[in-house]
Amino acid sequence: MITEALLYAATMPLTGKPNRKFIRYSVNLWSRAGRCAAEWADHEEKSRNAIRAATADLLKKRTAVVLGSGLLRDVPIEDLAKSFDTVVLVDLVHLASVRLRLTAKAYRNIRLIERDLSGYDDLAAGREPEPLGFLRSVPYLDFVVSANLLSQIGRGVKRRYEAEAGMPEDTVERLIAAHLIGLHELPCRSCLVTDIAYAVIDRNGSTHEEADLLHGVLPPPAKAAWTWPVAPLGEESRDYRIEHRVIAAW
Repeated sequence: MITEALLYAATMPLTGKPNRKFIRYSVNLWSRAGRCAAEWADHEEKSRNAIRAATADLLKKRTAVVLGSGLLRDVPIEDLAKSFDTVVLVDLVHLASVRLRLTAKAYRNIRLIERDLSGYDDLAAGREPEPLGFLRSVPYLDFVVSANLLSQIGRGVKRRYEAEAGMPEDTVERLIAAHLIGLHELPCRSCLVTDIAYAVIDRNGSTHEEADLLHGVLPPPAKAAWTWPVAPLGEESRDYRIEHRVIAAW
């Protein structure tokens, strides 16, 4: 807990005031990723490999944008930094530990942007959500990856929708679809890595709960798929584990 508190405190002054309320979620993710490092290793490597495959045959590698850069454990940041002229990392929060890692590597071509990628505020204001519309202003854009972000958008939007009145009933579905449409309409190569479903499984292998993390919105056809043991036995309970189904498409 002391390490988490220190990371929270170090990240606070580096984060814009509107996004400081999200720091605890990033710190919690960082903490779980450390505890579950062995169990998450295969998922993280497969995520990195999908991104590598998506960029392998690009003729131009000027600017790459990573949506939901997070902890950078599932992003081949060294490969991207070496291959592209500029790499832009976009997320609500960039933890101090991530910033320190990038500084230690002395990357000169990486830019950090804090941004809400959900589109919720546009929809709340009565505007058609275009959460990825800002990418039109990124010069020389050759690659965009949505890195294990989409289901997090769905969860975050669902929490806000349930806490606030006056939003459309299909808010969650519309904003998930808006993200996928935004990726599809980009004038460059895009890659989607996302978990699409989860299952709660007991010690005997029986499934007790399942859910569609994309709320019925269909993702593009997958080129790769795998299982991510998000919460191994003992992480949330001694009696069950939680597994997510992940796909990659490009």
